[in-house]
Amino acid sequence: MDLRLTDRVALVACSSSGLGLAVAKALAAEGAHVSICGRDRAKLARAHAEVDSAGPGKVLSTALDLCDEGPAERWVHHTAEALGGLDIVVTNTGGVPFGPVESFTVADYRTALDGNLLPHIGLTLAALPLLKEGGWGRVLMIASESVRQPHPESGLSSVARLGLLGYMQGLVHSLGGAGVTVNVLAPGFHRTPILDEQFGADVEAELAKVAERIPLRRIGDVDDFGAIAAFLAGDQASYVTGTVFVADGGNTRGLG
Repeated sequence: MDLRLTDRVALVACSSSGLGLAVAKALAAEGAHVSICGRDRAKLARAHAEVDSAGPGKVLSTALDLCDEGPAERWVHHTAEALGGLDIVVTNTGGVPFGPVESFTVADYRTALDGNLLPHIGLTLAALPLLKEGGWGRVLMIASESVRQPHPESGLSSVARLGLLGYMQGLVHSLGGAGVTVNVLAPGFHRTPILDEQFGADVEAELAKVAERIPLRRIGDVDDFGAIAAFLAGDQASYVTGTVFVADGGNTRGLG
């Protein structure tokens, strides 16, 4: 399927590894020009090479911390200047520590909000004028399945990321007339470096335990997740907005 993304300009946050990198590669494979970012320069250089080899478009990589609003905003504008506009914005953040809601302090929650909600808002605000100007656009916000089904061990994530849903719904009305769609992607367990680090030396055994409670009995593949994001960024998804797409192997089983 041709998603008609050739020469579209995409900005993908936190894209030096994991889900962000998978999305960047999927968009590059569809012919988009892709701007990526990350804090670790060595990882970013490796990611740049992977994205560059995934497709024919240009690749721009920038080292920055998305919690620093000034550099993040400048990254958005530099992307548009260097690549000739901005069509697709994929907001993303790093993870948060595991643990039940009562195990964290107010300071922990403040840090989680600063790191896992506000960067989405800051990047989107910086990109809005550019997206409206183009008359066509996609905003995809990578959250977590916890926005649909909170887990006892993911207290910080459930709280910090939930605000994205309210923000998304506000943007749907603001941007609809400009031809810009806004959706949230809610991934469950996918095999990423962060997950490997979280589980440490017992990663394989721990992942097997997690897989046992997922209806599909396996951990997600990041490339499959990238393909979902690429579809939502394409022309065929032009009538899809204001939706939360859960990709978690059936782990979320609520009716709402």
